[in-house]
Amino acid sequence: MDKDTAIEINNISKQYFVGHVKSTGSYQTMRDVMTDALKSPYRRVRDMMTGQAQSAANLTDSIWALQDVNFSVKKGEVIGIIGHNGAGKSTLLKILSRITDPTMGEIAYRGRLGALLEVGTGFHPELTGRENIFLNGAILGMKRSEIIAKFDEIIAFAGVEKFVDTPVKHFSSGMYVRLAFAVAAHLEPEVLIVDEVLSVGDADFQKRSLGKMQDVAGSGRTVLFVSHNMAAVNQLCTRSILLKQGQVIADGDTSDVVLQYLSGEASDKAIIDLSNRTDRRGNGKLRYAEVSILNSHGQATQEFFSGSELNIQLRYCNTPELVSTDVALAVRIDDMYGRPMFTMDTKFTSTTIKLLDVEGTVKCKIPELQLLAGTYSLHLWAGAADGREVYDSITRTIEFTVYPANVYKSGRFPDNKHGVMYVIHQWEVE
Repeated sequence: MDKDTAIEINNISKQYFVGHVKSTGSYQTMRDVMTDALKSPYRRVRDMMTGQAQSAANLTDSIWALQDVNFSVKKGEVIGIIGHNGAGKSTLLKILSRITDPTMGEIAYRGRLGALLEVGTGFHPELTGRENIFLNGAILGMKRSEIIAKFDEIIAFAGVEKFVDTPVKHFSSGMYVRLAFAVAAHLEPEVLIVDEVLSVGDADFQKRSLGKMQDVAGSGRTVLFVSHNMAAVNQLCTRSILLKQGQVIADGDTSDVVLQYLSGEASDKAIIDLSNRTDRRGNGKLRYAEVSILNSHGQATQEFFSGSELNIQLRYCNTPELVSTDVALAVRIDDMYGRPMFTMDTKFTSTTIKLLDVEGTVKCKIPELQLLAGTYSLHLWAGAADGREVYDSITRTIEFTVYPANVYKSGRFPDNKHGVMYVIHQWEVE
């Protein structure tokens, strides 16, 4: 391993054996457990002599949580590890954190390793907040002198100054997770492994937590970050690794890897059948039959980043009398409260839509989606080219989510507290 590499993972695989244990239908007492433990060596000898050994080697049911995983991490890199539930993310982190050993392969490290896998691990309910800070800090690898030096900062970050000498069993759940994260977030190892910690606390604390993780990521330390929050991954990580069924299927620029992950998340909700919708206006000479939203690769999805390409595909049916005539079509994007954001109308762009048959498909492309983070829906409209007739009008046909992105290429990720849209602009001093 060269001097610029922090972690090197070679051919890591992890196999779990699945046992089948008969239930007695009742709980075991401590006496039962101890008696069974004393009998176990003799039982294994007996089973081996009778050919009934149940060692892991003889179990036929097994699961490979990881299979031949290879990658290296440079010093100072901030890498996201993403994937669906069951993809092997947690198993990989447990192996990296030395909680469990791999079945095959090896890992090499350079520098002190710190892991934040479960917020609050090591907290004792009978101890005060102050005592738990020292206890939890020690468990997470901090020296006492480090804890003392950071004590006031930890308390201020958690916002529990008045309750620091109160047993944590009396803390609210929000106070508990804030303090636990504050302790763990102030670690200073050379390599930090973080698992889904930005989901703790209320919205305000989550923003502060994200800010703290940005500080960690910008301090030159090596970070491996696992999360289902694609906005956080996109904001914190320059490189990401996508796991699927225990294997690495993508490793590269975060925006590309996240897009591949979100494309795999596509569901039936990204393609909506409108033929049975009764809450619509219009005389019905043209009706929208289906709407779908697609990414730049033509894949149906409901997940987008600010600045990404979004395509709206509309399938319609019309009466024979409209064949060979011009019509006007429009799509309005509303926020989650039904407030209009903007409208795309064929009349605005002088686009001619001529109906060539009793059914057809039309696509509206947004090359750069200039919406900030939030949930949005589509309002569809169709009418006569001269505006004298409304054929169809349906609100809230399909929803999609927008995540923050580096739209200004400055490393800043504007979100919905800055408004609902972003505008490319320039500043000059005269």
